[in-house]
Parts: sequence; structure tokens; C-alpha cells
Amino acid sequence: MIRAVLFDLDGTLWENPVRWDELRRELGLPPDGLPIYWHISRLPKGEREKAEARLREREAEGVRFGRLKPGALELLEFLQSHGVRCVLVTNNSRESAEQVVKLYPLPFDLVWTREDGALKPDPEAFLGPLRRLGVFPEEAAVVGDSHLDLQAAHAAGIRAIILVKPAAWMRRFFPADALFEEAEDLSQVRAWLSSLLLSGS
Repeated sequence: MIRAVLFDLDGTLWENPVRWDELRRELGLPPDGLPIYWHISRLPKGEREKAEARLREREAEGVRFGRLKPGALELLEFLQSHGVRCVLVTNNSRESAEQVVKLYPLPFDLVWTREDGALKPDPEAFLGPLRRLGVFPEEAAVVGDSHLDLQAAHAAGIRAIILVKPAAWMRRFFPADALFEEAEDLSQVRAWLSSLLLSGS
């Protein structure tokens, strides 16, 4: 039984125009599939502070110029009407995540950001909020768009995983034994989650 759905933000619920690959090149970070902040957190203090400030600038741009994906609010409301807890799990800052949530507002039961714990692809990025809600991994689903979402969900033991139009370059980072569904848009996500809720599986 699905009791909670954990959502990624950028690329999943939020259309963010920021080119993160350009920021990587600007900061001299490798295209290795690891989160930008993972690299920044390991820089010497002076470099780290400058790089984090630049990251926060780009995140602010993502909020200012981004937009909610069609069907996002309806999907969250549908799940909550069925008693399913909705959680936002993002590697973004709490400031940028909460700005997005307040713009509409989005009815999340919990917002989990990089200030709250591990970054995706660490499974703790999902296990932490699930523990907070008292939900087991087998009672949860993940909706994301990237290899980071898939890696974290697979390692956490979450079996119901949906990726929304993952980019082709990410596929080389997909775990070979990970099972997941792919959706073209959030209406397909809603249909798949609805079938899970109706089947009780």
C-alpha cells in the first residue's frame, strides 16, 4: 500500500530554465553525475563559499524564471485526497524550495532539502523523511527525473519508482538492476499511481 510519495523538484514538478551543465563548467566541476553541491561541499573554505554563493544565485534564477509543470498541483491534491502523504525531496537549498512551494502554494506534508541531511543519490535523502513520517520504504513511491532519484530510491529499497522523461545522458548512471517506470508527463504519473492505489499494491 502506498502511504507516501516522494517528489523531486527541478525537472519533475518544476520547469527550471537554469543550465546546470554550464554552472558545472563555470565552477570547474566534472560531469561525473554527482550533485553540484556534493563537489562544492568538498572545496577549501574560501572557494566553497564563493561557489555556494554562485549556486544560490542560479537557484534564485530558477525560482524567478521557472514555472510549475502542468498537472503538478492536481497530482498532489489527488494523492492527498486519497490519504497519501506528499514529500518534496530536493538537493536544492531550503530557501529556493520554500520559495517555489509558496508561489502556488503546493500542499506538501514535508519539505526536505540539502540542509536537512544527505544529498541524493545517498538513500538517506529518502529514508530520512520517511522515518520522520513513520513510513517504511516498501510503503512509498518516488517520482523524479534523474539518475540521482533512481539511485537513491533503489538503494533505499523503494520499489515504486517513476522517472519523468529522464535525459539521455543520465542513463549511463542508472543502476543495472533498478526497476522503474518512465512517464512522458505528470498525467501519466497520476495514472500509474492511481493504478497502484486502486490495486492496493
